[in-house]
Amino acid sequence: MRARTIREGSVGLLILLGLGLAGGLILWLKGFNPANRSYQATVDFANTGGIQPGAPVRYRGVTVGRVTRVQPAIGSVEVDIEISSADLLIPRNVLIESNQSGFIGEVAIDITPLVELTRSEVDTRPLDPDCDESLIVCDGTRLSGSIGVNFDELIRATLRLTNLLTDPEMSANINSLTKNASDAAAGIAGATEEIAVLSRNVSSLTQAANQELRAVSASTVTTSNAVGQAAAQLGLTANQASELLAANRVALTGTLTNLNATSGQLRQILTDLSPALSREGEVANRLNVTVRNLELLTTNAAQASEAVRNASVSLNNPETVLLLQQTLDAARATFQNTQKITSDLDDLTGDPSFRDDLKRLVEGLGGLVSSTQQLNEQTQIAQQLAPLGAIASVPTKPSAAGVARSPDELPGSLLQLDPPESPADLPAEAAESSLIFDTDSQSADSPFEMKLGN
Repeated sequence: MRARTIREGSVGLLILLGLGLAGGLILWLKGFNPANRSYQATVDFANTGGIQPGAPVRYRGVTVGRVTRVQPAIGSVEVDIEISSADLLIPRNVLIESNQSGFIGEVAIDITPLVELTRSEVDTRPLDPDCDESLIVCDGTRLSGSIGVNFDELIRATLRLTNLLTDPEMSANINSLTKNASDAAAGIAGATEEIAVLSRNVSSLTQAANQELRAVSASTVTTSNAVGQAAAQLGLTANQASELLAANRVALTGTLTNLNATSGQLRQILTDLSPALSREGEVANRLNVTVRNLELLTTNAAQASEAVRNASVSLNNPETVLLLQQTLDAARATFQNTQKITSDLDDLTGDPSFRDDLKRLVEGLGGLVSSTQQLNEQTQIAQQLAPLGAIASVPTKPSAAGVARSPDELPGSLLQLDPPESPADLPAEAAESSLIFDTDSQSADSPFEMKLGN
């Protein structure tokens, strides 16, 4: 009896022990942990994607709880989740998705925070009665979720893509796009070759242009240096010519003044000779004609002096210098004829006073000739200055006929001397010493010349 009781008691204890182990296993499987309190929240899904109770809940990829209940409703599916640790603070602003992963397509709920929280910002816990639901997820908080990675959605998307690719219109568009891309690639290849050729041509042109630019630059530098040197030489020559012209202009002015004074003296001598000549009868008549000629000569000399004075202003003009030289030659010939006339007058009269007057006339004419020679020298200096300054080119020398036979072209319009009376009209004793003015005999050196004849 005693043994039977022991056996029955042992069986009862074993049954109780098995029931306890089974209950503990069930509680363990359900996550019951008396040492760690948990809190719950409800998530509303439009489509859970196959979530089952017991599915894991992951926070930042770490499993922190499980799904305790899935309850379909009219407009959504309510999924209750349980967070194992009450110390885990989850921000209120989170992204909740149901994702399917793994070989067997296990569905889990992933919680991703959208903001960062620190413990110093939160003073309460999810299980506290005064828990702030605006900051963290509290016990009983209601959240919204969405479906994430799901094989069903992947299959649907693959099916839509397959239908799109098998569409004949889409295939035609793809073929056309491929052909256009091929043509574009061929065009790009041709354009690339042309660009390469153009690039080589541009490179060659650039090198040639650089060489030409270097040559032009060197030539420009050389030309600039040469022009600078020429300008310096021209400036120096111009300065020297200006100085010489200034010095000789003063000398020319003095010469012209002396010529005017000599002309005045000659006029005075002729005035003094007039009373003496009036006493000589027919010889006096001839002498009067000579005096008139001398007066005309004086007038012409004065006009020539004025012309020379005006010519000195434009002394740099080669044509003016040439005309001045012609005038001086004519004056020289005239003064030579005057000397001949003086010698003939000395032979014609033996009056001492007349000879003295004629002597003074010759001296005056000699001074005029010396002044003329000095003026000729100044003219030659001016002619030498013209090529030095490179101011004017040498003009073409006029013909002898144009110089010798055109006395009207001379400065001041030199007048010809009046010819005396014909020897036939004079007495026989006066015909031997008559004055003959030969205006037909002209040379290239002077516009006209007076000759004495018997």
